[in-house]
Amino acid sequence: MGGLLAVLYGFAAYFMFLGIFLYTFFFFGGVFVPKTIDSGTPGPLGEALIANILLLGVFAVQHSVMARKGFKRWWTRIVPAAVERSTYVLVSSLALALLVWQWRPIPQTVWAVRDPAFALSVQAVFWLGLALVFAATFLINHFELFGLRQVFVRLLGHEMPEQEFRTPLLYRWVRHPLYLGFLLGFWAAPVMSAGHLLFAVACTGYIFVGIWFEERDLVEQFGERYRSYRARVGMLLPRLFAARR
Repeated sequence: MGGLLAVLYGFAAYFMFLGIFLYTFFFFGGVFVPKTIDSGTPGPLGEALIANILLLGVFAVQHSVMARKGFKRWWTRIVPAAVERSTYVLVSSLALALLVWQWRPIPQTVWAVRDPAFALSVQAVFWLGLALVFAATFLINHFELFGLRQVFVRLLGHEMPEQEFRTPLLYRWVRHPLYLGFLLGFWAAPVMSAGHLLFAVACTGYIFVGIWFEERDLVEQFGERYRSYRARVGMLLPRLFAARR
């Protein structure tokens, strides 16, 4: 019964994440959703800046702290290890939902692409970013990344296997194609408002901080294998000649 409940919990967390993540991506892309990053009645600039920075900070702190090994060791004394990842996914989704719900628009235009063909090209880069995000997750293990594999392993009474160091397809060219996809999505805007720019700058900074922490953990876990990989493969842009060795 515990294993079955863990699976149901894992699926609930996963589908909540999927819905909120897609809404958030469309939110800053300005497509398909009723509320976008620039919709709503603008308020005082200072109030909007403070509110938005706090919302971004809540997500960044939650996302970073819950991903650290020390927190995980403490947290799994409270929640079963099999649902630790699903819980992380659930709380991250709620933090994203809060950000979208409470975001204050700052609609002043920073740039606007007037040429229709160029604007269409920029929009295509946005969709490329979304595709790259999903492709990267499936290359490494989409269902483990979002907690479903863990709950099914628990249901079957097995142990999670040791993580292997792999560099499938895109990972042979850049170390972080997932983050590259996010960056393309954040910045590929035919019309860039001040609010969107704040979002893009803050999230870009957070991504670089996240990469530093993540790579530190990977070096600790895989040692010289990851150091060698890091020396050969670009972080976000390919090193063409090194990648072909």
